[in-house]
Amino acid sequence: MKTSELSATQTVSLPLFNSRMTLRGALSLLVVLLAAIPLVFVVYSSLQLDAAGWAGLWTSRLPGLLWNTLSLSVLVGIGSIVLGVSAAWWITRREFPGRRLAIWLMVLPLTIPTYVFAHIYTTLFDDRGWIGQAWQWLFGAGTSAPDLYNVVGVSFILTLAGFSYVFLLVQDSLSRSQQNLEEAARIQGATPGQVFRRINLPLMRPAIAAGLALVVLHVLSDFGAVSMMRYQTFTLSIYLQMTGRFDYNAAAGLSLVLVSLSLTFLILERFFRNRQRYYGTAQARRYTARRATRFETAAIWFWLGLIALFAFILPIIWMLVWSWEAWMQDLISDRFWGYVGNSLLVSVLAATLTVVVALPVALYHARERSWLSQAYLHVSSVGFVLPGPVIALGILAFVLSQVDIIYGSLAVLVVAMLIRFLPLAIQAQEAAAQQLTPSMEEAARSLGAGTWENLRRIILPMIRGGMISAWVLVFIDTLKELPATLILRPTGFDTLPVRIWIEASEEMLEMAAPAALMLVIGTLPVLWFLMRPVKQR
Repeated sequence: MKTSELSATQTVSLPLFNSRMTLRGALSLLVVLLAAIPLVFVVYSSLQLDAAGWAGLWTSRLPGLLWNTLSLSVLVGIGSIVLGVSAAWWITRREFPGRRLAIWLMVLPLTIPTYVFAHIYTTLFDDRGWIGQAWQWLFGAGTSAPDLYNVVGVSFILTLAGFSYVFLLVQDSLSRSQQNLEEAARIQGATPGQVFRRINLPLMRPAIAAGLALVVLHVLSDFGAVSMMRYQTFTLSIYLQMTGRFDYNAAAGLSLVLVSLSLTFLILERFFRNRQRYYGTAQARRYTARRATRFETAAIWFWLGLIALFAFILPIIWMLVWSWEAWMQDLISDRFWGYVGNSLLVSVLAATLTVVVALPVALYHARERSWLSQAYLHVSSVGFVLPGPVIALGILAFVLSQVDIIYGSLAVLVVAMLIRFLPLAIQAQEAAAQQLTPSMEEAARSLGAGTWENLRRIILPMIRGGMISAWVLVFIDTLKELPATLILRPTGFDTLPVRIWIEASEEMLEMAAPAALMLVIGTLPVLWFLMRPVKQR
């Protein structure tokens, strides 16, 4: 009886399912074409660069840019692994007072953009800064603190800003590890070092690889920190080619090389991670953290406190002190609140539009797992690969050649943000759509509900949580976006990141600090969304 009912259900549901896919597929194709605009125009513009132009780039720029960018990526990757893995290991493997606080302190650096880190630490390491003065007190007057305007200094800044990605993924992996494997290894006579090297490290490898991928992609696309610290990478050179020399073809050529680097890294990371597959059993016991001794507690808090001091505590104290100075001097005027309003306006428009545009791709991929839906998903995720300046270049080239009437308008900036953060909205909504049973949609159709009524009364209410998460994620990332806003914003339309960048270059600490503090406050909601799984464990 159950078999016949199942067969009848399948016979009735398949035509309805395919008819819905046609509409979703068509809408998804439109979204994919929109998302591909920057990449297509970057490739097209780079093809306009003749052999002499490519030779000029190779002899003058490319070798140095490749060395600077790759060396920076390697150093930041190593630093992030050291900080992230060590913090995740101690927090997961030991139960100690303040453990929940330690988790938050390791994740809070995500609320601070890289250009804010760069501005704060170049100020702190100055001879008149807090660290600069402490350095002179320790090592004698006239002794300057270490110079940050080099690859080591930039790596220090970007490591502080990015190690939390590795921490989050490795901590999640360790919290789900199985104690049986370690106990079996100890029974066989393995030392703690051998257990870590032969059991724990291989199990953590996929999480480390995923966290490292996020860190390196952020390094490849970073503009704010490298621009403030005058360290030549591809993103800064692309921006200078566009805004200083107005050589869009050369900028496109550099963009194409940067995109190739990003894609190559993603392919290699996926290849090596797919070769490491580990499976467990449902009956296996999860690892239970051992209570730390007094010595271990002191050592753990020394290390985690040192990380938190440089990654969050010093920057937030700096922001609070200088924001208070600005408030006392009545420097927070109506113009400042106008910058806040501009940032909120762009973020609200971009988040709302991105959630709507991402919905067809998310539903199509959740309902029809085919090579076409996979292709749509990957192409629409081009924002993960293209840095802000590259997306701005592609949008700018398209607007100037096809719809120059909207050049310099707010619409161009909003579209750039949409393409930049479309992958975030697709992933969040697809995850929610995966939990929606197709039979619910089929039951509504059998009762006479049309396509749009089914969407309004069944689908949207069921995936509302994913849509809210997507809106918050896009809103926060748009709030912090700097390079695309610098290039595409309307004349006189400044946002908080733009003002931080301008005022940092003019060393106006009192005005940069309140804007940085507002960004941190605005980013706290996304941190709450990130930390919800941790609270549930």
